[in-house]
Amino acid sequence: MRAVIQRVSRAGVVVADTQIASIGPGLLVLLGVENGDDKKAAEYLAEKTAGLRIFEDTAEKMNLSVLDCSGEVLVVSQFTLLADCRKGRRPGFSAAAPPELAEPLCDYFVSQLKQRGVMVQTGQFRADMAVDLVNDGPVTIMLDSQRNF
Repeated sequence: MRAVIQRVSRAGVVVADTQIASIGPGLLVLLGVENGDDKKAAEYLAEKTAGLRIFEDTAEKMNLSVLDCSGEVLVVSQFTLLADCRKGRRPGFSAAAPPELAEPLCDYFVSQLKQRGVMVQTGQFRADMAVDLVNDGPVTIMLDSQRNF
């Protein structure tokens, strides 16, 4: 399971000209589910995401988590995070889990964030989404349940 996490001052999702999600300060999480991922991977990423200390404290050091500063999280499923671009110019997506496996794991990831006390909104699985965000910092972190960066 792979996540690109951006610290944002605001973010939102529009589907078919209708805004379906909107958050203020917090995190935008773009989430890709890989073949072979399971609930343990979702739990690992949820724990890391909820506890990631990338918000500034009073000394202006990144020392606070989204929970510490009462921020929100917007989770958007994005299978393209699993793109393989090593050969040619057209990305391959064979590493991405099929929708019938990916959607329940995305939902489980969201439930794990909520269980940890995070306020969460989501995009719409398999929809053509317009994601709007203002990256704060900018701060962008990559997490992967199978690799260390």
